[in-house]
Amino acid sequence: MRPNWDQYFMEITQVVAKRSTCLRRHVGAVIIKDRHILSTGYNGAPSGLLHCLETGCIREKLDVPRGERHELCRGLHAEQNAIIQAAVHGVQIKGGTLYSTTFPCVLCAKMLINAGIVKIVYHGSYPDQLSLEILQEANIIVEEWNY
Repeated sequence: MRPNWDQYFMEITQVVAKRSTCLRRHVGAVIIKDRHILSTGYNGAPSGLLHCLETGCIREKLDVPRGERHELCRGLHAEQNAIIQAAVHGVQIKGGTLYSTTFPCVLCAKMLINAGIVKIVYHGSYPDQLSLEILQEANIIVEEWNY
């Protein structure tokens, strides 16, 4: 059966998430516009650095709850990497839609707002009420995808 566009892009996020090197959660993100993929990203350490698979997870060792103390993590979030990859390759993402395997945290939400993303489609919750509040304030369309 041929998937509709939302299903198609959400399935791609799941494949992208398989590249993640995070020990706690594998997240994939895809930025699209006019039904074309502009950029992808997954969570993991910056290019050229050892991955958490090799170094271990600081937040895990300190028993930090999910959604807290982002500054302790050596990795970038999938949404951040998708924005960065677009910038590195000179791809305009303003007016685009982000598809993600997980609801964005507040740090990513702020970046997505400033990057000009107009819609977010996600599957999977994340404990960050402030993120939802600022996305609503910025009039970003937010839709939870259910398979």
